[in-house]
Order: sequence, then structure tokens, then C-alpha cells
Amino acid sequence: MHFKRLVLFLTVVFLFLTAMFFKLAIFKQEKLSTKPLVVCTTTIIADAINQIASNTVELVTLMGPGVDPHLYKPIEQDVIKISQADIIFYNGLHLEARMGDLFEKMATHQITIAVCKDMPKDLLIKSQEHGEFIDPHVWFDPMLWTYSVKTITNVLQKKYPENYDLYENNKNKYLEKVYEVYQATYNQMQQIMQEKRILITGHDAFSYFARAYHCKVISLQGISTASEAGTQDVQSLINFIYHHKIPTIFVETSIPSRNIQALQQGASYLGYQVQIGDELYSDALGSANSEQGTYIGMLEYNVKAIVKGLIYK
Repeated sequence: MHFKRLVLFLTVVFLFLTAMFFKLAIFKQEKLSTKPLVVCTTTIIADAINQIASNTVELVTLMGPGVDPHLYKPIEQDVIKISQADIIFYNGLHLEARMGDLFEKMATHQITIAVCKDMPKDLLIKSQEHGEFIDPHVWFDPMLWTYSVKTITNVLQKKYPENYDLYENNKNKYLEKVYEVYQATYNQMQQIMQEKRILITGHDAFSYFARAYHCKVISLQGISTASEAGTQDVQSLINFIYHHKIPTIFVETSIPSRNIQALQQGASYLGYQVQIGDELYSDALGSANSEQGTYIGMLEYNVKAIVKGLIYK
């Protein structure tokens, strides 16, 4: 009996010491990390930071691939990371909903930056449904997004001047790639006849894309996915698809596909078969190891999907 108690006692002590060892090891590992902690909200912002900062920072992205930033609610771990961050980057323009208000208040005691803050106001698009709000999906105009790239670079250079030249060189290389991909994707979009260059999507994330690529975009939901499409809106768009013989409509990776499927079914009732094209990336990039996991890869993929859907039925 005493022997069993002794074995039980030694087992408990061993488990306790093992747990303390691993806890201490993790603590030491955290203490040995010399990289500053940078937190950002979306994968699109994260890609720009990665391109500029290389491996000089530890980057935490709150909203991963496929996450809808309009509806995102932070978890406890997010709050901890935000409180520990040396710099916080977020989109702004109400993309992150109420989190934007939190970041604005935190700016009094932390470096908290809306990456859209330096964009010319006359290049921003007002919401059609809420005129007082600005459409936050600015990354779909590549030339407009370059302002965010420059803002991120300036903040990193000011905070970490020892890496100034590295950040400057990385920024210039990245901007050159953005210019090149915009020209290439623009030329691809022009392959579609102007009257056929009509993009029908689930929510209004592509207004900047429409302006940059000279096409028309019609969406069921507004700029926020928190809004709902009414029955009259759905029926009106079904009639538009039928009368204009739209070959393809598009779902988005970050929002449910039911509304687009309803359009397809409604058109079918009218005797017209419209196909659902490849999923488009709107509010988030794809997984890290995929073609769509970078900003440039996402633009290339989306344009390829749109051209395929609107030219080659």
C-alpha cells in the first residue's frame, strides 16, 4: 500500500516538474526572441508587411485566409497580442467594423496605424448605400494600394531606423512588381468586350476594381457583408442577368455562396442557364502556400477567373 502511494507521489512530482520545465523553456524562448512584434488585421496588409520587413519582425495576422473582416470578432488571444504589439496596422475606413474604434483609442499609447490614412481623399469611393461611409476595399485599385505600401514602409523606417535602407529597397522592389502586375492584368481585362465586361458578385467589394479595370460591377449586398439582400434586389438582378445574357456570376471565398446560387436558380426558372465561376478573393487572400496567398497572386488569379468566366463560357 505504501509502495503504491510512493509511486503515485513520485508520478505527480515528475509530471509537475516536467510541466514546469516546458513552461520555463517556452518562457526562455519568448525572452530570447529579439524581433519586435507587429500585429495586423488582414492577410492583405500582412503580405505588404512581409514584403517590406522581410524577417526583421515577428508578424501576427488576426484574420486568416477566408475570414470576413466585416463580421470578425476578436478572441482573447487576439487581445493579448494586440496589447503586446510594438506596432498595429489595420485597414481603417470601417473595414474592421467596431475594432476600428478600438484601434483609434489605442493610438494614444501604442503605435496604431490605419494603412489607408495617406490615400488622397478624392480617390476614395463613397458607399452607394451609406454616403457618409467610404468603401474600404481600396486594395482592388493597385495604384491606390501603393499609398498603403508607402505608409507601412514609413512607419517601419521611423520605428526601426537601423533597417531603413532594407525597407526602402524592399518597398521599391515590391512597388515595381505591383506596377507590372497591374499593367498585365489590365491588358487581360481589356480582352473582354466593353459591353460584356460586367462582374456580378455577392457583395460590393469590387468598386475600386471596376474603376481600375474599366468594367461594371453589380453586387447583391452592400460594402459590408452585415447587410442583407432583399427579395426585390435578388429578382431585379435575376432579370438583369436574363436580359443581358450574363454568362458567369461569381462567389467570393470569404462570404456564403447562397445568394449567388439563388441568382443561378432564379435565372434557370426563366429558362436561362448562367454558370457560377471560380471563387474570387475579395476581403482575404488564400492560404499561405497557394498562388492566391499573396496580393499579387490574388490579383492575377482573380483576373484570370473573370476573363475565363466572361469570355470562355
